[in-house]
Amino acid sequence: MKVVSLFSGAGGLDLGFKMAGHSIIWANDVYEDAVKTYRMNIGDHILCKDISQVTTAEVPDSDIIIGGFPCQGFSVANIKRNISDERNTLYKHLLRVVSAKQPKFFLAENVKGILSLGKGHVIQMILNDFENIGYTMQLKLLNAADYGVPQTRQRVFIAGVRKDLDVIFTYPDATHSCEGTGGLKKWRSVGEALAGLPDPDEPNDILNHDYSKYKLRFNGYLGHREIDPGKPAPTVTARGDDRGGVVVLHHPNNQRRMSCRELAIVQGFPVDYAFFGNRSSVYRQVGNAVPPLLAYAMAKQFNQYACE
Repeated sequence: MKVVSLFSGAGGLDLGFKMAGHSIIWANDVYEDAVKTYRMNIGDHILCKDISQVTTAEVPDSDIIIGGFPCQGFSVANIKRNISDERNTLYKHLLRVVSAKQPKFFLAENVKGILSLGKGHVIQMILNDFENIGYTMQLKLLNAADYGVPQTRQRVFIAGVRKDLDVIFTYPDATHSCEGTGGLKKWRSVGEALAGLPDPDEPNDILNHDYSKYKLRFNGYLGHREIDPGKPAPTVTARGDDRGGVVVLHHPNNQRRMSCRELAIVQGFPVDYAFFGNRSSVYRQVGNAVPPLLAYAMAKQFNQYACE
């Protein structure tokens, strides 16, 4: 199906939809480095422009509109989270475009924290807004580790189906579990995902395989988290070189942060997926992305409605 992508970032959600056989015909993001990354890997159909300045006439008709609208105001990692944060209203532009274009389906992704913001009133407001423009709404919290991503990243997926289609969207069944019981595969570990990847301190030709040398601290506001190589990583965040939030590995000289490439692999990006920008920018792009394998699991669900 034809897909329009908003808040596209580095292209994690879009890559999943491409993997599932969909055609991304138009995309938009305001962050220039992410747009350049997108163009190198996904295609030239992305417009670098503030969504508030994008008119609905610029957006082509499509079967599906997708968008991981910016989550900084909603994130549980943001201790200043506030219902009045102006970033929390960016979903209104997704609403505006969906209302004008009336695609058959839309899919929005956000952080777990959106469920509790305003004691649940914010998510209910969002669902009501889309119901009021003609969509049947479904919502589910998914764990990326349950779909083969070596990371226990929990994200909310909000799916809308245009009411005249008279179908109910169904979420994908898990393919993995913590213990690997019930016919499911065991969660992928960081060690498994990074096996064969050379150490970034050794000569190599791996793209984006460098890491911040900023001194690590495991207390206070930096909040670095050490990983267990036998388990999935904790949630990768979008903080830059000196802000923490990135898991760390054992290193001969004590510990080090994960390289940009290691983080990208933990997010489920292919090893040859090239990121544009300096190291801090790449950390940000990777941390903000939807894991492509999780996106793929969601995207496949729309294939059953291709004839609607």
